[in-house]
Amino acid sequence: MGARKNHQPRRGSLAYSPRIRAKSMEARIRAWPKLDSEEPKILAHCGFKAGCVQIVSIDDRDKVPNAGKQLVSLGTVLVTPPVLVLGVRGYSKDHDGMHAEFDVYADDIPKYISKEITVKNKEGALDNAEKSLRKIKEIFAIVAVSPRAAGLEQKKPYIFEASVSGGDIQKQFAHVKELLGKEIKIDQIFETGASVDVAAITKGKGWQGVIQRWGVKKKQHKSRKTVREVGSLGPISPQSVMYTVPRAGQMGFHQRIEYDKRIMIMGNTDDEKIKINPDGGYKHFGLVKGDFIILKGSVPGTYRRLIKLRSQIRNVPAKVNKPNILEVVI
Repeated sequence: MGARKNHQPRRGSLAYSPRIRAKSMEARIRAWPKLDSEEPKILAHCGFKAGCVQIVSIDDRDKVPNAGKQLVSLGTVLVTPPVLVLGVRGYSKDHDGMHAEFDVYADDIPKYISKEITVKNKEGALDNAEKSLRKIKEIFAIVAVSPRAAGLEQKKPYIFEASVSGGDIQKQFAHVKELLGKEIKIDQIFETGASVDVAAITKGKGWQGVIQRWGVKKKQHKSRKTVREVGSLGPISPQSVMYTVPRAGQMGFHQRIEYDKRIMIMGNTDDEKIKINPDGGYKHFGLVKGDFIILKGSVPGTYRRLIKLRSQIRNVPAKVNKPNILEVVI
């Protein structure tokens, strides 16, 4: 019985299985919140992880022992350049799932973006899309962001879909149609004090054994040939290894979504009142330029990595309270 206890991990082995490498550096968002408002709104933006700071603020949470007192917490700085609205996409839905019915792109797409996508805009595509809205169930905006706008060297832009919610389908389509070819800043989608969900690819740690990967307890000294292996892979008969048994393999570089990250500060480096850059810039990133936000807590992924921001899908509060920031320690 002692050998069988050894293979039980300290953390839940089924929470994130299988732990495989992400297929792309860009995280996917598959679920979107539904807004009750009549005004349509794009529900996503993105940024690039720059570094970490300490935030000194007044704890405005109710019913906690520290309420109203000074609180020092970790903050993650994200550079959030404007995203360009390239097009609008409509999805219909049947028993087989979602189906893209139309894609309508802006007329003047920059060359560095147009060479990454296939644009097949026909004459009257916008009018034809409006006529087919009766069978459309969801509207998405196709947006792009350039890493170079955040001060990075990468030339290839990130292009992804952002859901539109609020109002009916006609209002949502009209909202995205009006934004075609325009840039959207972070403060047009989120506000200070609101919470967002972050989607990213975590740091890659390569191939690791079961001790490091799953937190399995080491075996007793000299009790077996090996100490850093699983005590038992399963019964002799039937001769099979269940998928719940911890095994060595890829650790890190997984897609993860973390919920309810509060926006503590939203600003721009052109504002002389806000000092966000340390002397010489952030390690592994450099100087933050342009729009930025500071999220409370940590964010998945390494520095310079794309972080997608989605409107809060869980625990949505009745109203948004702006945080009382006393100091930011860089």
